[in-house]
Amino acid sequence: MTGLRYLDFDYSEDTEGHGTFDAMASISPEKVPEVHAEIEQVLAWAEAEFPNARGALDEGATWDFDLQETREDPRFTTLTFSLGGTADFCAALREQFALD
Repeated sequence: MTGLRYLDFDYSEDTEGHGTFDAMASISPEKVPEVHAEIEQVLAWAEAEFPNARGALDEGATWDFDLQETREDPRFTTLTFSLGGTADFCAALREQFALD
């Protein structure tokens, strides 16, 4: 189990049985590399545990993600990270990162 410092996920499910974890961080520019490091940690875990399984869930893939970065104010950068997958993927992600 690995805890995350910046990423605080909200969870939702669709009618297809896929789950999505959404996190948003609005941080000062000097903290951006730390948040990117957490995102990379999560993605490295996903690729290691579910290799070659990333892609569109509606086309049969196991997991996928989306990352957006905006800077509307010079004092803050906002990162929006969504990670979705099958029920098995979501259960493993919860266990690995102690997500509720």
